[in-house]
Amino acid sequence: MDMTTDTSRESTKATRRTAPGRLAQALAAAWQHKWSVAALILLFGAALLGALRLVLGPEVVVAQVVRGDLVQTVVASGHIETPYRVEIASQITGTVEDVLVQEGEQVRQGQKLVVIEASELQAAVVQTEGAVAQAEARLRQLQELTKPAADQALMQAQANLLNAQAAYDRASKLAGSGYGTRATLDDATKNLDVARTQVRTAELQVFTSSPTGSDYVMAETQLAQARANLNTARARLNYATIVAPRDGVLITRNVERGMVAQPGKAMLVLAPKGDIQVVVQIDEKNLGLLTLGQKALASADAYPDQRFVALISYINPSVDINRASVQIKLLVQDPPDYLRQDMTVSVDVEIARRDDAIVVPARAVHDPGSATPWVLKANFGRAQQQPVRLGLRGTGQYEVLGGLQPGDLVVPLTLGVKAGQRMRAVLP
Repeated sequence: MDMTTDTSRESTKATRRTAPGRLAQALAAAWQHKWSVAALILLFGAALLGALRLVLGPEVVVAQVVRGDLVQTVVASGHIETPYRVEIASQITGTVEDVLVQEGEQVRQGQKLVVIEASELQAAVVQTEGAVAQAEARLRQLQELTKPAADQALMQAQANLLNAQAAYDRASKLAGSGYGTRATLDDATKNLDVARTQVRTAELQVFTSSPTGSDYVMAETQLAQARANLNTARARLNYATIVAPRDGVLITRNVERGMVAQPGKAMLVLAPKGDIQVVVQIDEKNLGLLTLGQKALASADAYPDQRFVALISYINPSVDINRASVQIKLLVQDPPDYLRQDMTVSVDVEIARRDDAIVVPARAVHDPGSATPWVLKANFGRAQQQPVRLGLRGTGQYEVLGGLQPGDLVVPLTLGVKAGQRMRAVLP
């Protein structure tokens, strides 16, 4: 009995002595196979994750239905232009002596642009100035010499007439009493007729040299014609210097020194300063959404971050059959300085607005153009098909009139999620 007990004790002690060694051996063996153990752990984790994905579904980045202000717009692109452009041409034929402006230059009304050689025109002005001076001298001659001389001649003729009348009366009385001769009476009668004729002639001379007389009127007419010819000559001389008709920007220059200017042939094109408009083509299906006076936000492609306001001022009554579009023009009331002629711009025409509306991203709506649009709504771990009723369409958003509430989560179309599929909704 004692021997057995001692043997057991010895065996237990031997086991205690060998246990640390065995543990060390086991750890050493595990360290030698560490990569196999790590692989087993990773494999187990992947299997567990796959099982969770099968049970809970994949993670899906969803969008949230929210409240916000929604603006429905019609988007189009076009270009900048002035309501009209001024083609500047010469009114006379002549050789271009100098061009004083460059293309793209800002000009002011009355600024000199082109000079045409004008020596012949200057000579014509001198010649017509001489004709005017001559006509003025002729009129002064009538006023200062001819009319006074005619008045004096009339007075003299009237005095002669009085003398002739008195002589006639004496001769007639003497002839009647028998004391005078017939010859004396005949001489008195002839002298009286001559005196009367001289009076009528003097009266005519006074009348023709008076302001209502033919000589005076003719002199005034000649003076007026001379002055008109002078004005014409001066005007033609002014045509030799072409000036800007109003403020603006020269957008085209087709003239150089030495060229022969021809009447009616445009040398310069001026874009007048002031009103600027945006000309765009709108799809004809949006024609019913547009009205005069609607506000739009426009931005130049060269300055996309700087937007300016424009108002619809014109809607073309006809449709371009080739492009199925309608031309509209928008007036820019306060144009920014960076706008240039023919610059490309994008326009958003505001056609409707909703404040504090329920909105859903357009990328989550299926069949928006049909009578039964719908979305995939994240509901208790599954994608549930949900019919919706849509209102306005804004930029990348729809107004929701029924079927969704703020806070609902919807699945974008591009993720390929099917109705009824398990999923884990994740907000971005």
